[in-house]
Amino acid sequence: MREWQEPEDVQIPKELQAAIGGHPLVARTLVRRGFTEVGEARGFLDPRFYQPAAPTDLPHLIEAVERVEKAIEEGEKICVWGDFDVDGQTATTILFCTLVDLGAVVQYHIPARATESHGVNLPVLEQIIAESVTLVLTCDTGVTAHEAVEYAQQRGVDVIITDHHDLPPVLPQARAVVNPKMLSDAHPLRQLPGVGCAYKLAEELYDRVGRGEDVARYLDLVALGIVADVAVQTGDARYLLQRGLDALRHTQRLGLQVMMEIADLNPEWLTEEHIGFVLGPRLNALGRLADANVAVEFLTTSDVGRARILAHELEGLNARRKLLTDQVFQGAEAQIEQDPSLLDYGALVLSHPSWPPGVIGIVASRLVERYGKPTILVATPPGKLGRGSARSVEGCNITAAIGNHAEMLSGFGGHPMAAGLSIDPERIREFRRALSCTVAEMVGEPEARVTLQVAGYVSLSELSLGLVEELERLAPFGPGNPPLTLATKGLELKSYTSVGRNGEHLQLIVEDKEGNAQKVIWWRGAGWPLPEGRFDLAYVIRASDFRGQRAMQLEWVDARAVEVPAVALAPERPPVEVVDFRKTPNPRSLLEDLKMGPGLQVWSEAEARREVGGRDRYELGSSKTLVIWTTPPGPRELRVVLDIVAPEKVYVFAVDPDLDHPEGFLRRLAGLIKHALRSSEGRVSVSALAAATAQREATVRVGVAWLASGGQIVVLGEGGNELKLAADDQKASADLKEVATQLKMLLGETAAYRAHFDRAPSESLFEDKE
Repeated sequence: MREWQEPEDVQIPKELQAAIGGHPLVARTLVRRGFTEVGEARGFLDPRFYQPAAPTDLPHLIEAVERVEKAIEEGEKICVWGDFDVDGQTATTILFCTLVDLGAVVQYHIPARATESHGVNLPVLEQIIAESVTLVLTCDTGVTAHEAVEYAQQRGVDVIITDHHDLPPVLPQARAVVNPKMLSDAHPLRQLPGVGCAYKLAEELYDRVGRGEDVARYLDLVALGIVADVAVQTGDARYLLQRGLDALRHTQRLGLQVMMEIADLNPEWLTEEHIGFVLGPRLNALGRLADANVAVEFLTTSDVGRARILAHELEGLNARRKLLTDQVFQGAEAQIEQDPSLLDYGALVLSHPSWPPGVIGIVASRLVERYGKPTILVATPPGKLGRGSARSVEGCNITAAIGNHAEMLSGFGGHPMAAGLSIDPERIREFRRALSCTVAEMVGEPEARVTLQVAGYVSLSELSLGLVEELERLAPFGPGNPPLTLATKGLELKSYTSVGRNGEHLQLIVEDKEGNAQKVIWWRGAGWPLPEGRFDLAYVIRASDFRGQRAMQLEWVDARAVEVPAVALAPERPPVEVVDFRKTPNPRSLLEDLKMGPGLQVWSEAEARREVGGRDRYELGSSKTLVIWTTPPGPRELRVVLDIVAPEKVYVFAVDPDLDHPEGFLRRLAGLIKHALRSSEGRVSVSALAAATAQREATVRVGVAWLASGGQIVVLGEGGNELKLAADDQKASADLKEVATQLKMLLGETAAYRAHFDRAPSESLFEDKE
């Protein structure tokens, strides 16, 4: 639990309240965030009243523009060199399109994450220079590319760097380095991400040819990059995001239109949340798992057919990204469970040889949310340098902290809240200890910083969509302008259910003393203790447009008890009587005799469901007697079935379905999918496939990913438990081996559990299943 900080008592100037109007909480928040003058407050709320800074405020931007103009006039070949995240993709697109529009001879390159990593890769630069490029223009990268810049100069090639990452002690000797970190902390351009720098460069190029208004065509891309890069939303970064969100709601880019259509996203209601959780992850999946150069085509194509093909490819990559992220998160949690002392360090540093480098940054962010401390995950493939992604907490500049131990690393870079690094796996333990000491010096004891600022207390009866719309005047929200955390006192938990693909979220119903009830969503709340008795609830209130219906949504932030814990939500179930028939001869005939009795259900899956006439885990209901014919694939599946059936007696046969080898499992899965392609237009549920293969749902998802990576099928869409598949006939992708490794691991876990289930004392199998 965090320490709640009560709402700050502030005096609202009468002229400010009169000018702003609306709910008092809006004006109160403006004052708390430093906006006491009417003009400043209006500029914060409405970009029409904000005066943006001139592009030329960026140091060395004039030199950069003049060199680009010279290249355009003389027909030099320019290469825009970007980065593979959304910030880099959008920055690359802006500069490439601007230069094409101004008549330049231009090409672009975005590094492949798997083979080049971040930055300016020297072997690729050599190839590009060999193609007669005489000017390299970087975006969202390059500020630490000393070796590459030196090589380019030796070959007579100029390099202009536009980047926003933290400055090294010595800058590369480029023709110009344009980086907002060179400005003072208070400058309105200071927080621009890479796409913001690119936009300002494009703005000046257009201004100098008398076409200043033309740069606005790229504002939708700027919004994508700002949110996806988690930029601090102050000054011009906020201004550009406000304008960019409006442009994105009316975008003419076919790729984005199709992406929103597939994601069932109404552009009219689009917010920064939709960029962060819907559009951004799909674009980022390209850089994480494939070739991000495709992003430029996707964001610029005028062919709707091509746009649709690329959008579906992104959808499939994003589905795979979710799967890999879940697996890495579970693996990280397992390491912590096995060695809780890892949480005693100032920084959480974990590694594993099979983790895909493309998703470890996402998992690091999740772990920061869960444990409240800087986190670094390192992928350590055998025989190679480890590649790590870091995420931080407020008050800890993680790039600076890492930089204090540069002698242990092969390379690093980033900004205050996120960084990347490469390291010899043998030095990870040593690095963990050293980094933790540095983090402790930066932020002090963890307990001293885990606080929660409450903006105001409201009753459940005061909550409405109208209140949401009032508070949304303060949007867009993000770093530098966090969403308001409200709180309601004296609530009671009435019920809760697990939701999400893997039941990782909770949907709760809370009720106040007057009987007003309200639904609350707790993202990734599964496994955390629930409050008992009366409690105060802190939450963020938003508008949801799920399935096209605009409604109010409360998102759980924290809870604090106000009473002695009350009675448990559910009575404890009496012990189950277990009858062990695992080694009995002639089990089929014995089963038939048992089926003659009343109130009995048979849990059987895969081929056994048809052979013995039972039900799979999703078809079972409450009954006094349960027969476990097929050995369960895992303890969670067993626990769920026992909770559903609530039996008084269990007969255990535990027949192995013999589907824990990759060949047999994939053969059956492929057959089931082939049937679905013929009979239901490729629509199939993960749960149905899990039951039909007697496997965990996570294993089925990896199996589908293996078939897709092998070129046999394509995933057209995913909605919770449902998949939309189509037949394919393509070459296997480069990640097939990686997916096969993941599948083998999951099947091995199930085989190990079934072996345990077969030999363990029968009573122990059903202990602590509540």
